[in-house]
Amino acid sequence: QVQLVESGGGLVQAGGSLRLSCTASEGTFNTYVVGWFRQAPGKEREVVAAITRSGSRPYYADLGKGRFTISRDNAKNTVILQMNSLKPEDTAVYYCAAKWSSFGNTLLREASEYDYWGQGTQVTVSS
Repeated sequence: QVQLVESGGGLVQAGGSLRLSCTASEGTFNTYVVGWFRQAPGKEREVVAAITRSGSRPYYADLGKGRFTISRDNAKNTVILQMNSLKPEDTAVYYCAAKWSSFGNTLLREASEYDYWGQGTQVTVSS
């Protein structure tokens, strides 16, 4: 069972940047598809980005296209979400999630498809 730990959240002004990290305990992290999600108060959890096992193919929800970049370093069991040009509406708790997959091109966009979740990291963007 893989354990995920997010870090890098915080308070930033609009237009600023944050770099979120998701580090896994599992030594075979390169067999897991990973996604980033977020949940604001009173709203449903929504996908932000996802990445294939190798990191060769990313997916971005419209909310982050052109501003967010997802990447991974399997040697370090880490997935990064670089967030630029942040807006107040990006304020939320950000979660990373993982699911083991035997297919190299799998991308998962729904929260229900993931088996493992981190505890979340708060991102607050002030106007």
